[in-house]
Amino acid sequence: MTQASQTMTTPTPLRTIRPRRPRQQRPTTLHDLTLAELEQRLVAQGHQPYRARQLFHWAYQQLALDYHAMTVLPKALRQHLAETLPLTTLQLTRTVTSDDGETEKLLFRTVDGEHVETVLMCYPDRTTVCVSCQVGCAVGCAFCATGMTGLIRNLSAGEIVSQVVYAARLARERGRTLTNIVVMGMGEPFQNYDATMKAIAILHDPAGFGLGARRITLSTSGLVPFIDRLAEEPYQVKLAISLHAPNDTLRSQLVPINRRYPIAELLAACRRYVAKTGRRISFEYVLIRDVNDQDHHAEALARLLHGLLCHVNLIPLNPTPAAPHLARPTPDRIARFAAILHRHGIPATVRYSRGVDIAAACGQLRAQADAEAAIAATSSTDQHA
Repeated sequence: MTQASQTMTTPTPLRTIRPRRPRQQRPTTLHDLTLAELEQRLVAQGHQPYRARQLFHWAYQQLALDYHAMTVLPKALRQHLAETLPLTTLQLTRTVTSDDGETEKLLFRTVDGEHVETVLMCYPDRTTVCVSCQVGCAVGCAFCATGMTGLIRNLSAGEIVSQVVYAARLARERGRTLTNIVVMGMGEPFQNYDATMKAIAILHDPAGFGLGARRITLSTSGLVPFIDRLAEEPYQVKLAISLHAPNDTLRSQLVPINRRYPIAELLAACRRYVAKTGRRISFEYVLIRDVNDQDHHAEALARLLHGLLCHVNLIPLNPTPAAPHLARPTPDRIARFAAILHRHGIPATVRYSRGVDIAAACGQLRAQADAEAAIAATSSTDQHA
């Protein structure tokens, strides 16, 4: 065992210094409302309830980004809605592409001046959007850029839905249909559970976006009570667990929430989930050179997952300035790790991160934007001093 695999020093996060922004009341948007809530709102204002279905159709099937395009609605209603119920409060501020245009990262600005990341990924057989559920993250994984700034706030259901609508519109412009959603961007979905599940309900509604629940994946760092709660939900979404280590000592260094919910409790919850739902769990395992990528780690992981209906996604580390001391393993080491799992009957796939050259790993583009904003604010202050 190498010294690096015995102990790993996690550096103190270097938090970006940003100018204080005044808190603003975030208005309710159309993307925040379920169909029933929208009907109730319209009826209370004296409109016919069928107008809600028309709005859902235009918002989620036509992917309209403003009310003026919804010509099926009376002009007076369109004007009223534009003044009282914005479709979205997210503003697209930057897009960057990679992988010959097959990966596009979107940076949004929220109404209160924060930044949110979304990634659209086009594959031969599917088109997937990776969405964020929080600004920042409280989990603080050792290799994640998002966690370096801590948690700023939760996103609303509408802010989550808006990311999907923007991505679906972009995919349509390319002649493609959005087929999958993964909630694997900034934030921990189970720490914003209600808003995340409401967003899923809105996107699943056949009157609107109509995406099958099995095409939606939630990724968690391992909040055990919410794994049990998800098993009781009516939506057959997929569950992914960010595991990253086969023992408590190492996982507590990489994923600090393990100190609250250690591996034994986490795996017990996973087994309850599979028994209740009959659905397979995916385990995400970021491979980090000389930290969690050795043969004995693979052997221990195979023993840990033996007998569980699962699949392991091996993700070679996406280098980030947030953790310059961590590196990606060699291709041979990655292949050997996967081979050991296969030999023990554990299904595993190596999945390289998309968009490495455009900072597509979680939190990197946001960190760049925040740093630029801080520099601009400092320059403005200096000029007026």
